[in-house]
Amino acid sequence: QVHLVESGGGSVQAGGSLRLSCAASPYTDSHYCMAWFRQAPGKEREAVAGIYPGGGSTYYADSVKGRFTISQDNASNTLYLRMSNLKPEDTAVYYCAKTPPSSICGGTWYARLRYLHWGQGTQVTVSS
Repeated sequence: QVHLVESGGGSVQAGGSLRLSCAASPYTDSHYCMAWFRQAPGKEREAVAGIYPGGGSTYYADSVKGRFTISQDNASNTLYLRMSNLKPEDTAVYYCAKTPPSSICGGTWYARLRYLHWGQGTQVTVSS
């Protein structure tokens, strides 16, 4: 069974930074996609950033490009999301997610239904 455990959320003022971590159970190969999603109160869960460990490709939602950086430490199977220049609209519960093995990210990296495994979420609150 695959387990994902997020950490690193918290409260920060606008313009500040946070780094989220997600400890993930490993697959035997690197052909899968991992992503960060977020869900604000009253809104649908949306994709924020994705990464394909098999090739190193990264993907970002337009709303976070240039401010957020996704990365993965393959040795420790830990996914990161470095968030800078945070805005109040970034306030949400952030989730890490993982597709089944033998898959890629590609053009549909943002599709929730592609992700089989989810963490429990970590709250990020940005005050103005």
